[in-house]
Amino acid sequence: MNPQEIVSFEPATGAILWRGAIGDVDTEVEIARGAWAEWASRPLTVRIETMRRFGNVMLSRASEFADRIARETGKPLWEARTEVEAVIAKVDISVAAYNERTAQRRLDGAMGVRNAVRHKPHGVVAVLGPYNFPAHLPNGHIVPALIAGNAVVFKPSEKTPATAELLVECYRAAGVPEGAVRLLIGGPAEGKALAAHDGIDGLYFTGSAPTGLALSRLYAERIDRILALELGGNNPIVLWNPTDIHAAAVVIAQSAFLSAGQRCTAARRLIVEDGKQDAVLAELGKLVDRMIVGGPHDEPQPFMGPVIDNHAADSLQESFLGLMMKGGRPFRRLDRPVDDRPFLTPAIIDVTDVSDRPDVELFGPILQVIRVASFEDALIEANNTRYGLSASLIGGAPALYDRFWANIRAGVVNWNRPTNGAPSNAPFGGVGLSGNHRPSAYYAADYCAYPVVSSETEQARASIGIGLRDPSSGS
Repeated sequence: MNPQEIVSFEPATGAILWRGAIGDVDTEVEIARGAWAEWASRPLTVRIETMRRFGNVMLSRASEFADRIARETGKPLWEARTEVEAVIAKVDISVAAYNERTAQRRLDGAMGVRNAVRHKPHGVVAVLGPYNFPAHLPNGHIVPALIAGNAVVFKPSEKTPATAELLVECYRAAGVPEGAVRLLIGGPAEGKALAAHDGIDGLYFTGSAPTGLALSRLYAERIDRILALELGGNNPIVLWNPTDIHAAAVVIAQSAFLSAGQRCTAARRLIVEDGKQDAVLAELGKLVDRMIVGGPHDEPQPFMGPVIDNHAADSLQESFLGLMMKGGRPFRRLDRPVDDRPFLTPAIIDVTDVSDRPDVELFGPILQVIRVASFEDALIEANNTRYGLSASLIGGAPALYDRFWANIRAGVVNWNRPTNGAPSNAPFGGVGLSGNHRPSAYYAADYCAYPVVSSETEQARASIGIGLRDPSSGS
């Protein structure tokens, strides 16, 4: 394989989908810097209208785009279509967020002084995108960044460059200047070089906690740059006295196994009252046994496709085996139905007796069951993680949910809903290893521009009324 190019393979078939040359970091940043001022100087209404045209372009190419996402990620076509819909919806959400959170404001001032709050773009920002939602998640940074007047250098995951290329084509078809959005094709080396480049003014990253920690260390002495981190989670579901066992099982299954578990908000841990787990596990097992695992264009459509590649599948199988060797008891095993392809079946394993459970994000269809004696123990176990992205309570009365909400440490807290049920018109982010307190989605406007406070008057009027010698005193 040519070391100077990136090749994208279809996870479901192993076929080559796309190949392209690795880009030059210095060149892409230089082009963006040269284009930034002109883009930022365009009226806000023009930038917004350009983004609305982008939404229309996406709508006109929705089928093509969904097919590209499905082939490159392996996710079912139905799910790829929902991602395209989210990309389109992001435009109106970002416009509303900009107008609400970064709008120009006039403040009261004395003696005819005008006080104002306005916002300025940072300049050139880098966006490092993930492979699980290769269009929606980077687009969630790029659209608000462009509305605010920034230029963007977008480096997608080396596993999903074909989707990124089509996304950038749509920006340009809508009228975004070529210099205002640059596509940097490359692998980890290019990502590191872009993050450390002196020509960028900020970095927006979506991905794993270890990479986020490395970026935090890199930026520790660069307080002049904005860093927004959207990281993963070791997310808990607490099941407590549910009234509808089947509905509870459905919520658990959606939380753990949508997107083959490749969502940062996917449930990794199911915490249940000891002695009351059998009924829900039996119902969950029935659902898992019915789930179709298949290719993105299979008919009938599968519930979930493969994980992103064989390396990811191998790693997940090793992690599942490691849990078993430490005392975990499988309820549904993590099987590999096709030897040379990354399809995995949904897995459930009781890890209550595993004393040193690893606090890691197993980014795939593995659900760990933990039995506890009391609701207090359930809260302790739910918070027994360095992460803090998403958590959900299933069952319980309103008072119990109030207790859960008050004590759980997470940025997304749901009740009788999946852990991955965060709306796009709300802030999205977590605490601990799940982010750096710069939530995205609706609050992305906050890190795409910085506030400038001004006191203004058309003519200078000033005097000093104390602390000066009397000019008539002669001394």
